[in-house]
Amino acid sequence: MSQVPVLASVDTFLRGPLGSFVDGQSVIEAEQPSLAVVDPSSGKPLTELREASPALVAQAVVSARRAFEHAWGSTTPYQRGVLLNRLADLIEANGEELAQLESLSSGKSIHLTRQLEVPQSVAFLRYFAGWASKITGQTMTPSLPSLHGEQYAAFTRREAVGVVAGITPWNFSLMIGIWKIGSALTCGCSVVIKPSEFTPLSLLRLAQLAVDAGIPPGTLNVVNGRGAVGQQLIAHPQVAKVSFTGSVPTGVAVGKAAFDANLTRVTLELGGKNPAAFLADVDVEAAVQGIVQTAYVHQGQVCAAPERLYIHRSKVEAICAGLAERLGQMQVGHAMDEAAQFGPLANQTHHRKIVALLDQARSRGQVMCGGNALPGPGYFVEPTLLLAQGADDPFMREETFGPIVCVQPFDDEEELVRLMNDSPFGLGASVWTNDLSKAMRLIPRIEAGTVWINMHTFLDPAVPFGGVKGSGVGREFGSAFIDDYTELKSVMMRF
Repeated sequence: MSQVPVLASVDTFLRGPLGSFVDGQSVIEAEQPSLAVVDPSSGKPLTELREASPALVAQAVVSARRAFEHAWGSTTPYQRGVLLNRLADLIEANGEELAQLESLSSGKSIHLTRQLEVPQSVAFLRYFAGWASKITGQTMTPSLPSLHGEQYAAFTRREAVGVVAGITPWNFSLMIGIWKIGSALTCGCSVVIKPSEFTPLSLLRLAQLAVDAGIPPGTLNVVNGRGAVGQQLIAHPQVAKVSFTGSVPTGVAVGKAAFDANLTRVTLELGGKNPAAFLADVDVEAAVQGIVQTAYVHQGQVCAAPERLYIHRSKVEAICAGLAERLGQMQVGHAMDEAAQFGPLANQTHHRKIVALLDQARSRGQVMCGGNALPGPGYFVEPTLLLAQGADDPFMREETFGPIVCVQPFDDEEELVRLMNDSPFGLGASVWTNDLSKAMRLIPRIEAGTVWINMHTFLDPAVPFGGVKGSGVGREFGSAFIDDYTELKSVMMRF
């Protein structure tokens, strides 16, 4: 075992006291209920924080509105970019601290937080910062008739929507938080973030760094607590937009609540049952490596991860045998153990759900590899491979959001397209083949917000990301985020 020692700064942070971050300072309401943050690798409490009261949540929105109208609203686009890049510098400088806070609270491998989550948070934030001075409108010449020699001109403006409520999930709290914070602040909005109650630590620390970077108080606020905190934000009349990442059922409820509140605009990045297709010409070793790399990273707790594998019948046996061998060799261990290749599930509630699904799979005789909960402390299960019992198999229909991958053979590409699209979801999909012509012909036929070729799950800030059908509304990244965080205002003039 080679467990990473906890930094002194992390230990100090965990000792608290902890609560929320409003108007540029930490707020701990001693009379409020405490919320335990648990280390999923051990099942023991890491720390606790005080939940935000309804009065504090309301104060956070008022503070954000004040910043939007004054300090942040009067900051030039260029200076907004400078301050966001300064925050990115501080994330880099405090990268190990943030990585440890994420790994300790989420069960995410320290390798993943060090090599992906923290560096990608920096990369995305710098990308957003680059857009700050490039948000533009258009000019146009109206075709209105001139009766007395008058002329007309028109132009459009992109104006920040106002206060944004960002609600983040527990799987990539820091990185997904940055997606929402960077989008909002770049466009001139202010933001109130409600982290998952399971993983609030890294975003609480980020809010402190934002003040150190010079971002005005009130521009970024963090309020902690359970679902009631998010519900209050959604219903608040001064919240102009809600950006939610999480499960499909919760996302549907968030969308309805936002619409009912004040026709509040909303972006929903939800889950899915993402398919990966392996054509007859695929290299077996490349397929095995790709599945291990994308389907089991962070124990499968990735919204875009492939959960249903469609493998050409000629390659099923070889790919499944290779997968079973690789999965059986994975070293399971604490998230802070540098030797571990597979860690715990993120929280006890999710662990219970996954264990129940594994019990169901064993009772149905579907398990090809894994399929068991592991004894001892912490929320550990085995990486699992299942064989589907037909297209209507629940493991091919319902999102598990865990290390459970189900395989179904296919015989021809018409059948493949039908199977891939036979889902209420449409977040991501992938095709694995050496035949570029086949890949290009399949791409427009697949119902998904993103189609990867010979890869899966990888995201880049320049490439828009989001789902179709039940997997969400709106897009993150690229230039597409600007549409969701600004209002388009038209101006017409007669002269």
